[in-house]
Amino acid sequence: MAIWGLQFAPRVAISEDAVLIEVEASTRLFGGRRALRDRVVSEAKELGVRQVAWATNSMAAHALARCGIENGFRKPLQELLDCLPMESLSAARPHMVTLAQIGCRTLGDVRALPRGGLSRRFDKQLLLALDQAYGHAPEVHVWQTLPEVFCARLELGFRVEHAPAMLQGARKLLLQMCGWLAARHAGVTAFTLRWWHDAMRSKAAGEGGCLRIGTAEPSRNIEHLCRLLAEHLSKVELLAPVGDLEMSADTVHDVAGSNTSLLPDSDEDGEALGLVLERMAARLGPDAVRRCLTRADHRQEWMSHWQPAAAPMPRKGAASTDLPQPTWVLPEPLKLAVRKNRPVYQGELQLLAGPQCIEEGWWDRDEPAGQLRHVVRDYWLAESKHAGLLWIYQARQDDGSAWYLHGTFG
Repeated sequence: MAIWGLQFAPRVAISEDAVLIEVEASTRLFGGRRALRDRVVSEAKELGVRQVAWATNSMAAHALARCGIENGFRKPLQELLDCLPMESLSAARPHMVTLAQIGCRTLGDVRALPRGGLSRRFDKQLLLALDQAYGHAPEVHVWQTLPEVFCARLELGFRVEHAPAMLQGARKLLLQMCGWLAARHAGVTAFTLRWWHDAMRSKAAGEGGCLRIGTAEPSRNIEHLCRLLAEHLSKVELLAPVGDLEMSADTVHDVAGSNTSLLPDSDEDGEALGLVLERMAARLGPDAVRRCLTRADHRQEWMSHWQPAAAPMPRKGAASTDLPQPTWVLPEPLKLAVRKNRPVYQGELQLLAGPQCIEEGWWDRDEPAGQLRHVVRDYWLAESKHAGLLWIYQARQDDGSAWYLHGTFG
C-alpha cells in the first residue's frame, strides 16, 4: 500500500495498521481535494482498504479512520477528537483499565485531566500522542522510499481453477504496479504474471506457470493493461488450482509528462488506436495484426516496414527530403522509354523539381538474394499531361541514361 501511495505524494509512511500520505502539496496536481479524494477512495477500495480518513495531521486521521469517520474537516478537529473512544489512540490502549476506573471514556475525558498528573501517573507517550493528535506537537515519521524494481506477491482468498478468474487478484497487483510506475514517471512495455499451484496437486502439474505481456508503447494505464491481461488469460489453461500470484515489471521506460489542452478534447473518451491494436493482437495472435512503421532511410523500397502491432515501438525516425514524397510507391520500379534523352510515360514528361541525389545502402546486404541493396539515384518530380504528378529517378550506377517510374501522387 505504501508503494501504491507514493504516486500521490513523496511523503508516505507506515504507522502500525495504516499507511499515512501527506497530500497537501499534491492536491492541485490531481485537480483539487475532491478529485484526489475520489481517486484515492476508489483505488484503495479495490486494494482491500477498509477505511480512508482525512485530517490536518496523520495522528488525527489515523484515529478517525479507526472509528469509521472519513472527513476530518466537517467540524473543528478538537470537537471531532473529543468524541472518539480512548482506544482510537494507540498510546492510550495500555492504560485503558486505569483510565476507565477514573471515569474516562473518550479522548476528551483524557485530555481534560490535569497535564501534570497525567504526565506523572502515565508514560510520556500518552501525553505526546494527545498533543500530536490535536495539533499541538510536531510529528516525526520515517518516510518510505521507492524501490528500484517492482515485484509484488498476493495470496488469493480462494483457490482459482480457471485462468480468467485470476484477473480479480491480478488487478490488485496491476494497481500497485501502476502506482509504482506513476511515482517513477515511467511506463512498462513488458510485465510478467506468475502463479503457484496449490500444495495439494499432482506432480505432473508442476509448481506453477507464468505469462509475459508486452506492449508496443510504455503504458501505466490500469484499464488498458487489465484488458490486455484478460485477453491473454482467456487462452491459458491451468493444470491445477492456483493459490498465489506474483507480478513483476520487466521492462520500464521513462515517460515524459504530457501537456494538456486548454480546449475540450472530443476524443477524450475514445481509446487510442495503438491500444486497440494491442488488444486485437492479444485476441487473434501476435502475427495477425501488423502496423507500418517508417525508418530513417532515403531508399523508397526500405523506408517503411511492417511489424507485429504488439511489438515494442522503435525510436521514431524519418528521412529528411527536399522534395515531396509520393503517395503510392510501385512494388518494382518501372523502366521508362526515352525519347530525345527525355523520359516518356503517357507522353513526354516535364521535370518540375530535382534532382534529389540518393546514395545509400552500401552496407546493406540481402543475404537470401546474395546481393547488396546499394542505390545511386537522382530523383525528380515530373508531370505527365495524362498521368499527373510522378516520382521518377535516373539510375547512376549504369550509363546514367535509364529512367524509372517509382511512385505516383494522389
